[in-house]
Amino acid sequence: MTIYTRIEPAAQAEGGTGTKQSIARGFGGASATYDGASRLQKIMGDAMLAELADTPVPESVLDLGCGTGWFSRKLAEQYPHSAVTGADLSPGMLAEAANRSPGAIYWLHADAEQIPLADNSVDLIFSNLMIQWSARPELILRECRRILRPGGRLAISTLLDGTLSELKQAWAEADPGQAHVNRFVPETQWQALVETVLPNAKQVAETISLPYQSPMHLNRELKELGAVFKGEERRRTVTAPGRFRAMCRAYPTRADNVVEAGYCAAWIYWVKR
Repeated sequence: MTIYTRIEPAAQAEGGTGTKQSIARGFGGASATYDGASRLQKIMGDAMLAELADTPVPESVLDLGCGTGWFSRKLAEQYPHSAVTGADLSPGMLAEAANRSPGAIYWLHADAEQIPLADNSVDLIFSNLMIQWSARPELILRECRRILRPGGRLAISTLLDGTLSELKQAWAEADPGQAHVNRFVPETQWQALVETVLPNAKQVAETISLPYQSPMHLNRELKELGAVFKGEERRRTVTAPGRFRAMCRAYPTRADNVVEAGYCAAWIYWVKR
């Protein structure tokens, strides 16, 4: 049986995309469907694994924001002699990860803004599409810097402003003045923040476009990921079917009737000197 270590996270503070409690609950509720819907997550995480492939083998690995443990398991395969820990804010995700994973991986219930690990205690931190849900990403970067050993490596992916711009524009036409899409940090702001906390970090950015049969299929995938709109200004009632139909009509469609969603992806790679 996989060891499941439960540590209470810090007090639930307001986040830019909702409270920590609501974010943890939302992702926990999607734990059973997450892996099947996580196309973008797998693309971005695989890119980090490839970047790390030729680096020194770490003694200890932390998958920060591990979700269902998909990449915790991949890290354990890539580094079979390393101690791998998966950490997440959502107990539901951790329970799913423990059920799907071998006993050699440890699980930690933790807030990434206050990681309950000692200074200079980790050789590799891997964090895939987690940090964008924090209202204080600089706290997470500082915590990563704190717990990394000298010579330790950090690999983080995130999403930036411009992500789901097609969906945002379609909703703006269908439901003016009402937010429906999560906000993300502009690229220049993100780059400046990273450089302040992690000097000389390697930063990579590109736009990834994924195809969908329809805007409703995009909406369904976001629900299956637990990545629906989490802003505090969201509607407290169910969006009327007429608004969904209007959004679908406004969404740009290719000649073959396929729609695309663009994701402004960013990665950072850093070595602690």
